[in-house]
Amino acid sequence: MIDVKATLKDAGERMEMAVMYLQEELARIRAGRANVAILDGVRVNSYGSMVPLNQVANVSVPDARTIAIRPWDKKQIKDIEKGIMDSDVGITPENNGEMVLLHLPQPTEERRKELVKQCNKIGENTKIQVRNIRADIKDKLKKAIKDGLSEDLEKDAEADLQAEHDKRIKRIDQLLDEKQKEIMTV
Repeated sequence: MIDVKATLKDAGERMEMAVMYLQEELARIRAGRANVAILDGVRVNSYGSMVPLNQVANVSVPDARTIAIRPWDKKQIKDIEKGIMDSDVGITPENNGEMVLLHLPQPTEERRKELVKQCNKIGENTKIQVRNIRADIKDKLKKAIKDGLSEDLEKDAEADLQAEHDKRIKRIDQLLDEKQKEIMTV
């Protein structure tokens, strides 16, 4: 016999994980405003091993168009520059001997539209994930009827599942709208 509450809780958690993934992905998309999250994927060679950038340097945002990276060991400036160049950040670093600076250019109208499309694609994939979770749990509930779950309980569980689904889809749309406004604001 299936535990309906545990199944619905599991579905809610899986859907929430999909929404959290979307938030992380949207944070990495640069919208013309300096954001240290765009450097999350950068790995730097530090004494023979590849480590995240934030483990070898202090990363800060002094103004809206600049990211400053101050290494804890000044000998690593070249490694940091190479790590940024090898990553998919798409910004050429400047080295002033003390720190590495990244100057973010103002995105063109065309580039902003591309970024919005990219966000929408990620958002649509997240919605598909949430829908797949809903379909998976629905199938479990249908099979549970054969194992002795009452149809009334199954219908109630399905309604609760749909409510969880709708809540997450609404949240995804809200996140996408916020990111679109951020990208399109000059």
